Order: sequence, then C-alpha cells, then structure tokens
Amino acid sequence: MTSSFQGPSAAPADTTKLALAWSHTARFFTTASKLDQLPASETPEIAFVGRSNAGKSTAINRLAQQKRLAFASRTPGRTQHINLFHVGPKDAPDALFADLPGYGYAAVERAAKLRWQEVMADYLQLRRPLHGVVLMIDSRLGFTELDQRLLALMAPRLVNGEVRLLALLTKADKLNRSEAQLALQKAQDVLAEVAGENADIGVTLFSALSRQGLGDVAETLYDWVHTPAAVLNATSPGAAADAPPEDAPLA
Repeated sequence: MTSSFQGPSAAPADTTKLALAWSHTARFFTTASKLDQLPASETPEIAFVGRSNAGKSTAINRLAQQKRLAFASRTPGRTQHINLFHVGPKDAPDALFADLPGYGYAAVERAAKLRWQEVMADYLQLRRPLHGVVLMIDSRLGFTELDQRLLALMAPRLVNGEVRLLALLTKADKLNRSEAQLALQKAQDVLAEVAGENADIGVTLFSALSRQGLGDVAETLYDWVHTPAAVLNATSPGAAADAPPEDAPLA
C-alpha cells in the first residue's frame, strides 16, 4: 500500500507540467450502455466513479482543461452510459479515461439503479484493461455506505495491486484546515480496510474550483500509465493489510 495517504507529495514543476499536458489531451472516443459494447482493448483504462453530485464530471473537465468534455446531467443520476476518452498522442493514445455513471441518487427508479449497479460491478470486477480507479468522495460527507460497498466490490483487485485506487476528497475548498485534516484521517481509516502490502491506494484533497491537488492528481494518473506496477510498489513502503470487507452490491 502506498504510504502517501496524506496525498501525493509535491512534484518538480516540470514533472507536473508533463502530467498536466498529458491529461489535457483527453478527447471523446466512444460511449456504451452495456459492458459488452465496450471495445476490446489492451490500452490502460482509468475509471472515474462516485456518487451523484460528488463532482466527478467537474473533476474530469478540470483535468482535461475542457469545460464540457464530461457532461453532468441536469438531473443527477440520470446519466446511464460509460463514456471513454482517449488520452495521449493523437495517433497513438496510451490511456483511456472511463467516466462511469454516478450512483446513489434517490430519484432514479429502482429498476434503473439495479441495472447500472450490475454494469458498474461487472466493469470494476472484470474489465481486464482497468488499470486504476479514481473514486470521488464529497469531502464534507466522507465515505458513505454506498462508497464502502463500492470499495468492497473492488477489494480483491485492490489488495493484490492489480488495480490502483486514488480517492479524491472533492470540494475541499469548502473546508477549513482542521476539517480538511479530519476528512483525510477518516478516509485513511476506511481505505486501510482494503489495503494490502501489494496495494497502491492513495487519498488526497481536491478542489476543481481552486485547483487544489490538480497537479498531484494528474501526475499520479500519468505514473499509473507510464510506470510499471512493480516499480511503483517498490518505491512505496508496504503496510499491514486488514481483511477486506465481504462483497456487497450497491443499493
């Protein structure tokens, strides 16, 4: 497990600029309403997931430095597609950002919720090109029961390091210093339950409005794609793993 639970350390300016320039290349590729509609690919995918209103679309747009690359539905929870974006050189993209539907919005009818829970669970548990997950958590609310169930779904792939995880505590500009530190500590406690010595799990405060954490996040995602997992794990001290929670469907 990465030891940088306080968030990625400050990087040299040129490294951060390289990572941001890379994330700025994001452009729409395709959309799918079912898992089997996604293209077969070996290109590493980085999935963005989170509760409706956690700021997922805004974060993607800020990373890409585009206003409307990722669309936020006027009715939260109504976006029901997996949207893929190419990242990297135009003629040879080296990564895909996958924008997954938001979850947990009460106004969505139960049948639609169940269908998308199944699609998301299959994607997170089975999608072979999945390289890493960026989990959006509203810093004012912390990990909800639904967020923890999502972690449980991914736990087997997180513990063995097959899939990396970065939890973004969004809307951090709305917290004062003591509130921010408390939010980080609580998130660390939750993530420790799905951590193993081979895991690559991190958490950082993030604000699309103030750009807090933006460079660090871009660098983390860039490293996920361009640095072999063995190297990343070798440079991050391990930590003892608690037993992961049992799998539980989102509700």
